[in-house]
Amino acid sequence: MKTEDTFRIGSLLKTRGLKGEFQLYVDFDGLENIKFDAVFIDVAGKLVPFFVKSIKYPLPNTGYLNLDGVDTIEAAAKLVKKDVFLPNTLKPEVGEAEFTLMDLEGFIAIDETHGELGEILEVVEYPQQIIASVNYNNKEVLFPLNAAIIKGIDIAGGEVYVDLPEGLLDVYMD
Repeated sequence: MKTEDTFRIGSLLKTRGLKGEFQLYVDFDGLENIKFDAVFIDVAGKLVPFFVKSIKYPLPNTGYLNLDGVDTIEAAAKLVKKDVFLPNTLKPEVGEAEFTLMDLEGFIAIDETHGELGEILEVVEYPQQIIASVNYNNKEVLFPLNAAIIKGIDIAGGEVYVDLPEGLLDVYMD
């Protein structure tokens, strides 16, 4: 399975108990509505499949996850801080009311001045702001996603219209 065929559901925060259970941080609401019996975990840049023994959702954005073959705290510790993915076929459809900036991954960014910048490869949320990454002229370009930059979003067309600050692209092109 390739990374582009999956979507991130969260990350394994820490072990829980002595029998290999994990505390899973869940990136979005509604994971409990998706039926799945296996997950993919990013181990050294490769997606490794694991069958799910059980998963419970005691709190919002938190899951307790048990995986087949991971039944000791030592085995579980090797997977802590790893990202967890599901196949894109299980990805829930997002309505306009539920759309967030994190959903812009995969959209085409179009700047008012420079035209098409490329596909948004990654959207990362930092405490201060949300940052998008595109590959523009074979260089990674990062720009913030906020009300001052975003001028419009075409959800159906998969495009986001931005007005990047003057000189931002120049910083990356030198």
